[in-house]
Amino acid sequence: MTDHDLPAGTAGLAGTAGAARVARRRDPEAGNAALEMVILTPVLILLVCMVIAAGRVAIAQGSVDAAARDAARQASIARTPEAALAAAEASASAELAAEGLNCQPSIVADNLDAAFAMPVGQPASVTFTVSCTVSLSDLTVPGLPGHLPLSSTFTSPLDPYRGRSLGLGPAGPAAGPASGGA
Repeated sequence: MTDHDLPAGTAGLAGTAGAARVARRRDPEAGNAALEMVILTPVLILLVCMVIAAGRVAIAQGSVDAAARDAARQASIARTPEAALAAAEASASAELAAEGLNCQPSIVADNLDAAFAMPVGQPASVTFTVSCTVSLSDLTVPGLPGHLPLSSTFTSPLDPYRGRSLGLGPAGPAAGPASGGA
């Protein structure tokens, strides 16, 4: 090592203990990368777990939305309120099972009887709400709840000219023009 390689004010220290001190002072950043990695690793792992949780919730909400849409659609093509409710429950359960959600859906029909009581030729619609509780307990993220309730509502119109079985369909007294009567 020559005097030209040393920082200002350390000339003449080559070959002594002072040169070793100068060499240590040259790299004040030594060892910081390991410390930064120790600090940042838990933060990065937490961030990845939060992204996984957000993705799981988004997919589950999409599945609940699809189940509500399928339930309302299946109910809208049924001829009786009982058949509509049975079709909606079967459809929603099948949709959630196909998406891999392990939950027992709660299915609520808002205006099922009133919709089927409308005479043929009059517009009516059915509204279904599907609720499901999704488990997030397998993700060990601090502050994340173990279960998250999700819910979705969808309305589907009944075909105004499709027969309904409440005594008001094509053979009923209020059948209107669809009955083919006088």
